Amino acid sequence: QVQLVESGGGLVQAGGSLRVSCAASGRTFSSYFMAWFRQAPGKERELVARIRWSDGSTDYTDSVKGRFTISRDNAKNTLYLQMNSLKPEDTAVYYCAAHPVWALGEYRYWGQGTQVTVSS
Repeated sequence: QVQLVESGGGLVQAGGSLRVSCAASGRTFSSYFMAWFRQAPGKERELVARIRWSDGSTDYTDSVKGRFTISRDNAKNTLYLQMNSLKPEDTAVYYCAAHPVWALGEYRYWGQGTQVTVSS
């Protein structure tokens, strides 16, 4: 079974940096999209960044372009989100998710989330 376990969240001041990680296990993810979502209190969950595991191609939501970088380590089966120039509005629970590239619908597999808090 697929397991996604996030780590690395915490409290950081505005303008600072933080990296969150997601350890993935349970299958080979070469045919998967891996993504980071976030959900702030009172707001809907939003897709922050996505990476196609096989070729490393990426997509970002506009609000994080130029500040966040999604990457993966094939050997460690780990997904990362490097977050720079953090803003208070980046405060949210960040979730790792996985989805087969051939599948329709919402992301199938989710981690438990990690809290990121940016103070002003």
